[in-house]
Amino acid sequence: MVKRLFDVLASGLGLLLLAPCLLAVAIAIKLDSPGPVFFRQVRVGRHGVEFRIHKFRTMTHRDTTVEAATAQITVGADPRITHVGALLRRTKLDELAQLIDVFIGRMSLVGPRPEVPRYVALYPQALRDKVLSVRPGVTDPASLAFRDESARLSRAANPEREYVEVVMPAKLQLSARYVDEASFIGDLRLIAATLRALWTTAPT
Repeated sequence: MVKRLFDVLASGLGLLLLAPCLLAVAIAIKLDSPGPVFFRQVRVGRHGVEFRIHKFRTMTHRDTTVEAATAQITVGADPRITHVGALLRRTKLDELAQLIDVFIGRMSLVGPRPEVPRYVALYPQALRDKVLSVRPGVTDPASLAFRDESARLSRAANPEREYVEVVMPAKLQLSARYVDEASFIGDLRLIAATLRALWTTAPT
């Protein structure tokens, strides 16, 4: 109850205070390339219920549609990424749109990152049940540990295999540990750590 109340208040306040920034991002996306402002992709939420996540679009519209149906990881300097999209990804501003999902109850500010059905189907059953027992989040320990995921995958001979066999299992373990040890104070610390990480990587 406390966690949900905090999510509603924080996301609502965030959407209100960040409205000028969100509007500027939306305008930049529209001026940079044709297509919608948001990229809506199916993710698996609490108890396995699927939902369409909000993210600011960072790829060309045609290729974004293709990505939703086929490749679902981004590797290095992907040529599909737009000029504005590259900045949004580097600063994680594309993720701000998920405050909408937090406010309406599909996500939490802190929780295991929601994955696409294709990869959730590969989860070991025990870990799947545990990780999906809580609302997915905008940030979590795995997000912080694998902030360089795209660059890491770009160095792999087979990015898809690297993700499925190495990255995803490690992230799952971190997510499961988060579920076991979750607390309101711990969530506040993760939010603070995320903000620090964003600040240190912000372009100058």
